[in-house]
Amino acid sequence: MSKPTNIDILDFIKSCIRRGKIHWTYHVNMRLKGRFIPREVILASVDSYEIIEEYPKDKYLPSYLIYAQYRDQIIHIQIAANVDIDRVIIVTAYEPTPDKWKEDFKSRRQS
Repeated sequence: MSKPTNIDILDFIKSCIRRGKIHWTYHVNMRLKGRFIPREVILASVDSYEIIEEYPKDKYLPSYLIYAQYRDQIIHIQIAANVDIDRVIIVTAYEPTPDKWKEDFKSRRQS
C-alpha cells in the first residue's frame, strides 16, 4: 500500500485516536503509570492536539511530538503514525517542565 501524498497528519492522528486505532507500547504503559498520567487524559485531550516537533526519520515510523491540554494539565505525547495500516502508536507521554520548555510549553529552551 502506498502512502497518500496529501494527508493532513494531525487530522490522521486525531481520527485514529477518536476511532480507537491505537497501539499502546509497553514503554508508554510503564511511563504513564510512573508519571501518573491516565490513558483517559491522552484520549480526552484529542481536540487540543498540536504538532510541535516532527521526527520524519524516527526508528521505525515517522513520529510527532504532540502538545495536548486536558483541563489544567499540559502533556506532551510522542505519536508514531502508521498510515499504511490506519493506526497510531503512542510511544511516550510526559508533563513538560519549565526548565526544558519555554513558557508556552511548545518550544524547547536552548541548552
